[in-house]
Amino acid sequence: MAILFYNLVPFAIGAVGIVLVWGLFNMARGGSPNLSQKLMRARVLLQFGAIVIIMITIWLMGR
Repeated sequence: MAILFYNLVPFAIGAVGIVLVWGLFNMARGGSPNLSQKLMRARVLLQFGAIVIIMITIWLMGR
């Protein structure tokens, strides 16, 4: 089970990075403020998920 979460960590971090870059790019080019706001909210939720996955991985690896 630890290996599953260990392999999910890069995907979770990558998803956060992709949404962050997408949101920043949208803001920089003067895109829709509503889209930028939604992307930044999605980034926060993805960061929370990534932290949960990382903490579960650390906990499982220590057992």
